[in-house]
Amino acid sequence: MKSIKKAFWVISFLHFLTVIGQQETKFGQLTIDEEEFTTYEKDTTAHAVYLYEKGENFFEIRGNYVWLIKKYRAKIKVLDKQGVSIADIAIPYYRSDNRKESVEEIRAITHNGTVKHSLRQQNVFDTDVTERWSEKRFTFPAVQEGSILEYTYEIKSPFFFNLNGWTFQEDIPKVYTEYNAKIPGNYRYNRTLIGELTLDVNEASVEKRCFSIPGSRDEADCEVLKYVMKDVPAFKEDESFMLSPKNYRSSLEFELSEHLRFNGVTDRYTKSWKDVDKEFKADKDLGRQLKKENFFERNVPVELISGGGDALEKAKKIHEFVKNWFVWNGDYGIYYNNRVKEAFDEHKGNVAEINITLINLLNAAGIDTDMMVLSTRNNGLPKKSHPVMSDFNYLVAKVNIDGTSYLLDATQKYLPFGMLPYRCLNYYGRVMDLEGESYWYDIVPEQKNSRAIRVEMALNPEEGLVTGNFDEITTGYEVLIKKNQITTSTKEEYLNKLEESSNGDFFIENYELDSEQSNDKKLVEHFEFEMEGLETGQTIYFNPFAIRFFKSNPFISEKRYYPVDFGYLRSYMFYANVEVPEGYKLKEMPEALILALPENSGLLRFNCSESQGKVMVQYSLQLRAPHYTSEGYAYVKKFFEDAVNAQNNSYVVFEKI
Repeated sequence: MKSIKKAFWVISFLHFLTVIGQQETKFGQLTIDEEEFTTYEKDTTAHAVYLYEKGENFFEIRGNYVWLIKKYRAKIKVLDKQGVSIADIAIPYYRSDNRKESVEEIRAITHNGTVKHSLRQQNVFDTDVTERWSEKRFTFPAVQEGSILEYTYEIKSPFFFNLNGWTFQEDIPKVYTEYNAKIPGNYRYNRTLIGELTLDVNEASVEKRCFSIPGSRDEADCEVLKYVMKDVPAFKEDESFMLSPKNYRSSLEFELSEHLRFNGVTDRYTKSWKDVDKEFKADKDLGRQLKKENFFERNVPVELISGGGDALEKAKKIHEFVKNWFVWNGDYGIYYNNRVKEAFDEHKGNVAEINITLINLLNAAGIDTDMMVLSTRNNGLPKKSHPVMSDFNYLVAKVNIDGTSYLLDATQKYLPFGMLPYRCLNYYGRVMDLEGESYWYDIVPEQKNSRAIRVEMALNPEEGLVTGNFDEITTGYEVLIKKNQITTSTKEEYLNKLEESSNGDFFIENYELDSEQSNDKKLVEHFEFEMEGLETGQTIYFNPFAIRFFKSNPFISEKRYYPVDFGYLRSYMFYANVEVPEGYKLKEMPEALILALPENSGLLRFNCSESQGKVMVQYSLQLRAPHYTSEGYAYVKKFFEDAVNAQNNSYVVFEKI
C-alpha cells in the first residue's frame, strides 16, 4: 500500500509540474497550482524558479510603418532569501544613430499571498550600457521569501535584424518556457538551436495571406512557430573549465538573411566569404591598415627588417621587438578606429593595432604573413555555416616559414614565439589572405604543459617540524600562469600565495628562480621550506603532499550539459623522498592507485615505496585530451575526485621503535 501511495504521489507531482506552466491567465492572476508552489523537487539547490515564461515575436503595421514586436511575460517564484536578488530586472533595447527601439507597457506585480504590490512607473529607470545598447531597469516592490514576481512588457523595434530568438535556459531553472513567432515569408532568417536540451514542443505551420503593407495589394504568407521546453535545468556559469556559455546555453537564434520587398527588390544580409574578403581588403580599419609597410621601414631599426639571419630568427626578433615596443591597453578593438601609426608613436595600442604592426613588419622583412581573425574563449565559437563577422573579436598573425605555420600574438611581453594567449585557445580562426581567398585554420595549442615538483624532506618529531627543499619545473602554458603571478605581484605576495596552497603550516624560507635553466617555455624554481605542526607520539601519520595541485574537486555538478574544456593538454607530477625519522620505522603506506579515463584520454598514477631508509612517493596526473564531451563528464568528475582524494587523504605511517 505504501508503495502504491508513493507512486501516486510521484505521478501527482509530475502532473503538477506539467500543468503549472501551461495554464495561461490574465496578467495579475495566478493559477491555484502557482499559488500552492513551495519547492522545486527537480533542483533543491535553486533559490528561485520560473513558473511560467512566454514570449512572442511578430510583425505589425503601426502608423503606416512596419514594426517588429516582442511581447514578454514571466512569473518567478522566490524560494528563499538568496532568491530575492532576482527582483532586479533589466530589459535591454537597441539604438542606432537616428532610430531606437522602445520598451512599452511595462507592468510588474509582487504577489505575497493574497496581497499584491504593483510597480510604479516612476520607479522604472533608463540606463545607457554601451554605445548601442540601453536598458530599462526596475526592482520589484516588497519582495520576500515566498513571493511570486510577475511582469510583462513589449518592445517595438524598427530593426528587423533584432529578431533575437529566445533563451530557454538561464541561471535559475524553469518549469515552463514558451516562444512563439509569426514571420512573414518575405523576411527570411537563418535559425540555430543551441545547446543539448531537446524541445518538448516544436511546431511550425503556415498562415496564408497574413501580412501586407499599406499601398500594396500583395499579401505574404506567414510562418507560425511554437517552441516549448519544460523543466529546464539552471545553467551553471561558475563551472570550471568551460568555453563561453553562449556556446551551450539552450537558446534559439535568428539571423536575418534576406528581405523580399513587395516591389520585387531583394535585400540580402547574409554574405558569402567572397563578399567578406572583398570588403575586408578595402576596410579602412583592417585591410588598409595591413599596407603600412613603408611607414615601419622608415621608423624601425634597419637591421630589424633587412638584417641577416634566417627567416625564423628574423621573425623571432621582430616578434620580440613588437612585444617590447608596445603596452597593450586591454582592448581588443578589431573593427573600429584602428590606427597603427598613432599607436606605434604612442607605444600603446589595442590588440588589432599591436598585431597589425607585427604583420606589417614581418611582411616588410619578406616573411609571408597573413592576418587571422578569431573569437576568444569567452566570446563564443564563430559560425562556420556562413560569415558573421561580429562573431570575431580578436586578430593574430599567421606566419609561414619553410612550410611551417606559426600563430603569433604580441600583446604579452612573456608570450613565447608560436604560442597564443590562453584566451585565444578557441578551436579555429579565419585567415584573411589579401592575395587570395580567406580560409579556416585550426588553433593547435602547445603540447607540452606541465608542473613537476620534486621534494626532499626530513621529519623532526622532537621539534614537531618538517624541513626540506623542492624544485618546481614548469613548462608551456603553465609557465605563462607562473610568470603572470610573478610579474603582477611582489616576491612576498607570490610566496605567500604558494604557502596558502600548501598542506598545513608551511613556510618558504628561501627562494631562487634559476635563470640559467629557464627559458620562454620553461621555468625552474628552487625552494627551501619548513612545515610546523607535525603531530608526534608512538605513531606519526604524515601526508607527504606538502604542495597540492588541487585542494578540492573543480567539478561539483551532478550533471553537466556542455563539454569540459581545459584548453590545452596538462600534466602534473609530484615526486617526494621522505626520510624515515630516527627512532621510528615505517608501519604503513597508502595503497597504489592507477586510474584511466575512457579511450586512455587521462591517466592517474600514485605509488609509494621504501628504499634505504626513505619513502618514495610518485604521483602523476596526465590529461591527454584538452576537451571532454558532456557524456564523459561523470568520468572526468570521478577522475578528479580520486586525484584530489589521493593528495588530501594519503598518509605514510611511522611507528616508534
